[in-house]
Amino acid sequence: MAPPPLLPLASSTPILHGEFGSYPAHGPRFALTLTMQALHIQRLRPKPEARPRDGLVPLAEVSGCGTLQSRSPSDTAAYFCVYTYPRGRRGGRRRATRTFRVDGAATYEENRAEAQRWATALMCLLRGVPLSGDQEITPELLPRRPRLLILVNPFGGRGLAWQRCMDHVVPMISEAGLSFNLIQTERQNHARELVQGLSLREWEGIVTVSGDGLLYEVLNGLLDRPDWEDAVRMPIGVLPCGSGNALAGAVNHYGGFEPAVGVDLLLNCSLLLCRGGSQPLDLLSVTLASGSRCFSFLSVAWGFLSDVDIHSERFRALGSARFTLGAALGLATLHTYRGRLSYLPATTEPVLPIPGHSLPRAKSELALAPAPAPTVTHSPLHRSVSDLPLPQPALASPGSPEPLPGLSLNGGGPELTGDWGGAGDAPLSPDPLLPAPPNSPITAQLSPITEGPPEMPTSSGILPPTSSTPKVSTWGPVDHLLPPLGSPLPPDWVTIEGEFVLMLAILPSHLCADLVAAPHARFDDGVVHLCWVRSGISRAALLRILLAMEHGNHFSLGCPHLGYAAARAFRLEPLTPRGVLTVDGELVEYGPMQAQVHPSLAKLLTGPAGQKQ
Repeated sequence: MAPPPLLPLASSTPILHGEFGSYPAHGPRFALTLTMQALHIQRLRPKPEARPRDGLVPLAEVSGCGTLQSRSPSDTAAYFCVYTYPRGRRGGRRRATRTFRVDGAATYEENRAEAQRWATALMCLLRGVPLSGDQEITPELLPRRPRLLILVNPFGGRGLAWQRCMDHVVPMISEAGLSFNLIQTERQNHARELVQGLSLREWEGIVTVSGDGLLYEVLNGLLDRPDWEDAVRMPIGVLPCGSGNALAGAVNHYGGFEPAVGVDLLLNCSLLLCRGGSQPLDLLSVTLASGSRCFSFLSVAWGFLSDVDIHSERFRALGSARFTLGAALGLATLHTYRGRLSYLPATTEPVLPIPGHSLPRAKSELALAPAPAPTVTHSPLHRSVSDLPLPQPALASPGSPEPLPGLSLNGGGPELTGDWGGAGDAPLSPDPLLPAPPNSPITAQLSPITEGPPEMPTSSGILPPTSSTPKVSTWGPVDHLLPPLGSPLPPDWVTIEGEFVLMLAILPSHLCADLVAAPHARFDDGVVHLCWVRSGISRAALLRILLAMEHGNHFSLGCPHLGYAAARAFRLEPLTPRGVLTVDGELVEYGPMQAQVHPSLAKLLTGPAGQKQ
């Protein structure tokens, strides 16, 4: 056994160290060292590398690890394969596999036990289970697989969502060993209907593969149930395949990755999903002029931004480029809107979003920013799972009664021949890392998903809504900070009236995957970030603000027309007879509206917090 190689980076104490062969068998031999942050690889033979190439594999780039066995009866070696998604020279991610041959013992059983030890350790670290160097590593340490319901909008973005899901998402989450059912939505509000009839105990998370609109349906469906208090605690996640992908951009930023769009953003968010872990998520309860109420996880927009969002719908085939074209057209025909914005200031101490720069304030306007959010411990989803056959169009994960073609238990993806077969070598086949634990409900019969309101236990004393129930939701938390719409506001509210170019109320940091509207925002900071631009701004100055928003430094421009405030609640009263209002990018009725933040009401699947990659 060779001594541990010098680690390229200062990191935590090594957890495992060993010497292994490669696959095919005539390849080089390697010394491997596993730490909490990375897998260090050093070639030993035929010639040691002075400067190892690809010698450091950060765990942030690893989706999973599988154990394999040779199909040759005479091969006593065992194998484990690490699935990685490193960044290429041009910045994009590409899938790569590293297969190692465990051949230090005389019998297959001993080599298999060592391969499983390494695979178990890697999967534990990926799922957030802490390990130490002197700890005995057994399969019992592994958390149980979370069972995810994945909803795909095949019309998302440029209509590529389903294909991208099958090409990138399904292989990666299969490598990670996640259990899932995949369903295509067929129409508007289909996702809302599905989650309203969902049996919550059978799932550990709901993930949407689309833009922000599908998650808006899911969230409002969960909150439009009699058992909304339990339903809203269901972790939700987003894998971006839409045009804007604002929440995915915020998740990508939280995970420590560089800004990304397109397939790169999808791969980054998929990697974070494979790692597990969630964050509390603030929601905004929005009451419209008619008295109807909806819930927002993203933003309320009026003026320039909502105009661009809605009027660029006709350019949806362009993908995210539709917003660029829409903004150019909006600048050419810049409008102003008269209105009244009132808000209840946040009670946190002022913290400037950009160090050294003061937020612009209008006379008698209060500008506040939230204090940094406290550190939150991220724990993986860990309850037992089970799969059920679903009506088409639906797919189930490996291990389900009808596994996906070309995918295998515990990883592998669609490239089995390239990963596990070599000239002159017997091909490899998956060796399941863990059997179903005793008394696990992995084979339990579950009820199918039904559309419509969930059935409530008779002991609850609550009857499900009937078909005559009004569309206005009566469920969800009480807006205790808001007086009735149209009533006078309390004296501790601040009111601004005048001509506006735009008004934006946003919860997370990102307005789009590559637009950072509130750079200091956190998922659970308990405030809504209000930004507005007054009339009188030139087109050139507004363009500079939009360009600076790509890096989140628009507040440092010192533009006197740009205002900001952090609030717990707000009311917007448009005084212009015609205009466009959007909630999370969805068109809503135009007129007076008000909203209140409900801190940490939901749970967002984010993966672990990270440093910049």
